[in-house]
Amino acid sequence: MPLRVVIAEDEAIIRMDLRETLEEEGYDVVGETGRGDQAIDMVRDLQPDLAILDIKMPGMTGLEAAAVINGEKICGVLMLTAFSQKEVVEQARDAGALAFLVKPFQRSDLVPAIEVAMGRFRELRSLTGEIDALGEQLESRKFIERAKGVLIDEVGMTENDAFQFIQKTAMSERIRMRDVADRILDGSLRPSDD
Repeated sequence: MPLRVVIAEDEAIIRMDLRETLEEEGYDVVGETGRGDQAIDMVRDLQPDLAILDIKMPGMTGLEAAAVINGEKICGVLMLTAFSQKEVVEQARDAGALAFLVKPFQRSDLVPAIEVAMGRFRELRSLTGEIDALGEQLESRKFIERAKGVLIDEVGMTENDAFQFIQKTAMSERIRMRDVADRILDGSLRPSDD
């Protein structure tokens, strides 16, 4: 399945040339606009893999649009600009651009920039997933520890016995240990119940 791209470039001739180049390279251009504010709506609606944004656009700058798209983690962002000053590059990076291309660019520069942006976006998405999973594990661990405390205090179990009770109940009922802990904490499950 080809990479789906939204183009936001205020100069129509550059936008048309970019679309043609992308399509010749096998990318699927699913939307294009000349305004930054419309780019955000388009990206939200079309859910592309990549947004190519010019820095200077009416309605909202590409930097502002990139910050919104990046904040919502919708897709990768490649910035286009006629300016290559360090300050502009840093602003693009801070807005969440994963790659940067200075106009006029060569066709031979476009595909590597897209691939770099997409590679970075996949890495970030993977890391975000890992962070979310770790956060969920930590949160579950807190509930399990509290449930063990309840079993120790109210039932007089040892810490090891309390953990084994939670673990065995989860396995026998084919549910998560967190679900068992929740039942212990709300008072609906005690060792005498099984």
